[in-house]
Amino acid sequence: MDSSPAGQLLLVGVPGPELDAATAAILRRVQPGGFILFTRNLVSPAQTRRLLDDLRDLSRVEPILTIDQEGGRVSRLKAIGTEPPGATQLRERNDPDLVRRHGELTARLLRLFGFNLDLAPVLDLCLDGNEEADNSLRGRCYGTDVPQVLRLAGAFSDALRAGGILNCGKHFPGYTAAGSDAHHELPVIDRSRAELDATELAPFRDFIARGALDSTMVCHAHYPQLDTEHQPASLSANVIRGLLREELGFRGLVMTDDLDMGAIYHRYGLEDALRRALLAGNDLAMICHRVEALGSARDFLAAQPAALLDRALAAVADFKQKLAPPAPVFSEAAFRAIDAEIWDLRVATLGAEAAAQRSPEDGKRSPVEIY
Repeated sequence: MDSSPAGQLLLVGVPGPELDAATAAILRRVQPGGFILFTRNLVSPAQTRRLLDDLRDLSRVEPILTIDQEGGRVSRLKAIGTEPPGATQLRERNDPDLVRRHGELTARLLRLFGFNLDLAPVLDLCLDGNEEADNSLRGRCYGTDVPQVLRLAGAFSDALRAGGILNCGKHFPGYTAAGSDAHHELPVIDRSRAELDATELAPFRDFIARGALDSTMVCHAHYPQLDTEHQPASLSANVIRGLLREELGFRGLVMTDDLDMGAIYHRYGLEDALRRALLAGNDLAMICHRVEALGSARDFLAAQPAALLDRALAAVADFKQKLAPPAPVFSEAAFRAIDAEIWDLRVATLGAEAAAQRSPEDGKRSPVEIY
């Protein structure tokens, strides 16, 4: 089983800031398609680059190296540097030039560390002033209507890609109307197809039509108008094969949100979730916490029908053809220079007094990190 390439269909987290021998052995055997870092992995700039280099070194195929670096509260790298302004803060300024600058700086920062994919932008809308809904989107939405999302999220995304970092639109097919948080339970989004077409789906349709979306993350929420079975979109063939692939024509990489989130973890066993994810049309299954289960996950995937594996493996291989190499040399001075520019952007967006204030999340490491 060790010769199977099925590990390429896994996007995985690692436990800490360094690779211990046991974790390295698991990863070397499984050969995941990619790795995602969280604040638990970040201690210093030099350590972060060293960890990414180590992950690259143990991979026989160039890995996807990714992180959630949106800006605002979902900015993992604020653990070792300045927090960039968030989508809502930039939305309040409504200045595409500031957002474009944010995308440029994010690309430079990620390339310096060795990342090649940013799990951004969020393409969800803030509808009806629903900024404080308990659904994880607080502060993360670029617009209150579709044109504003397209203008601002588009400015960030286009600059990110121009800087050599691939993007990921989330959370398909649209998490805006969720009344609960999939990190804990499965939300049910009972909106009509006409409502979805006019709002949630519209940014994805536009990005896809202009070839501006490299990858898409499918969320853990149930949409009765899209799938009559009570299952999350991330495991739904109607949503992924039918809506995303066939109707919208998306040809990029499709990944699940984290299968360790409560909406999945409390409803499915890992093997059942993996089977459903592959059948639904996902190319990557994300497992962010259960490192000890990666070997059995890879072996389970390797035993699935060849036609399913070959389709997903081809999609991952095609995506990897677009990965840019990391900056050849890391330096603390280069990091500090970019970090200073991020501070300047923060001041330009928020004003000097507000920029200097710590956010409520600063200094806290929550056991649940928002995706």
